[in-house]
Amino acid sequence: MKLQRKNRARALTLGALALSGALALTACGSDETGDTTGSGNEASASAADVECGKGGQLLASGSSAQKNAMDVWIKNYRAACPDTQINYKPDGSGAGVTAFLQGQTAFAGSDSALKPEEIEQSAEVCKDSQAIDLPMVGGPIAIGYNVPGVDKLNLDAATLADIFNDKITTWDDEAIKKLNPDAELPDTKIQAFHRSDESGTTDNFTKYLKAAAPKSWPYEPGKAWEAKGGQSAQGSSGVAQQVKQTAGAISYFELSYATDGIKTVDLDTGAGTPVEATVDNASKAISEAKVVGQGKDLALELAYDTKAEGAYPITLVTYEIACEKGNKAETLDATKSFLGYIASEDGQELLKDGGHAPLPTEIAEKVRTTIADLG
Repeated sequence: MKLQRKNRARALTLGALALSGALALTACGSDETGDTTGSGNEASASAADVECGKGGQLLASGSSAQKNAMDVWIKNYRAACPDTQINYKPDGSGAGVTAFLQGQTAFAGSDSALKPEEIEQSAEVCKDSQAIDLPMVGGPIAIGYNVPGVDKLNLDAATLADIFNDKITTWDDEAIKKLNPDAELPDTKIQAFHRSDESGTTDNFTKYLKAAAPKSWPYEPGKAWEAKGGQSAQGSSGVAQQVKQTAGAISYFELSYATDGIKTVDLDTGAGTPVEATVDNASKAISEAKVVGQGKDLALELAYDTKAEGAYPITLVTYEIACEKGNKAETLDATKSFLGYIASEDGQELLKDGGHAPLPTEIAEKVRTTIADLG
């Protein structure tokens, strides 16, 4: 379906929200909603050439890992298309998918691709079609730690699996010493924190452990934490706060939460040197992803076990989920317009400033083509 009204408007160059620090991307599954005010630092958004829809109101919800990215996108889009109101509720991937499948929203955000049963269920809301996954936001999941006196720490997948499975319990364990021969490791007890809420971040972290250390991680990946032992906290802000205030702590969260002195682990992936958690290094890993969705579905298989030089393998990709066909007629124009903007070069350029990885060019082009064909 073509846009009923094409209003090509040059978006104002706005002071975009900073996508960093404690207000930056909240982990998927959290109930933290944040706000749309800046955190003090500002990144200038590039001007965007937007094809506005016919206007109206877009309701969407889901991944809170893209919450602040959504804030920036919405602010810039609204400058070009003031007739469209967009309300994105960052209530977690699971809640977002559920709301979409119940017909409550125009699209959903999720840090995990739809399950086969969810795709099957989507035929009820997509009217003789199905929902599809549209990759949109990439980025690294950092492993933050608090070990007094240790400013640099290397770990591999098997050691991480044993730490989070409560098999390695002190920081001076021989397995950790072997990876860090020059470090003064204390006998401090390890305090491993995981998410208490269902989270796409947990899903991607456990997929990494399962792919890169299958003999050490006996659990199936998933949004809910299955391993025994350890301690839990709500949301990425919760586990990051525990790392910050607890000697001996370790946890996983989006790179943007590695603030206020929280140090991050370099991963020994089998490459020549351990790999730091950075946007560029995550991009190298995401560029190895393969599209495994059927038809127009663009679900990705990430390279969690990559050994490529400089590729940081613990990554997540947030998807926007919409109907391939059968979207609500009253919101179709606005949905295609907004999703087309955030997938555009202008929209993707904003991500890197906030600790996120823009989509690889080949994947981004497929996403743009698919969005244009939504019906």
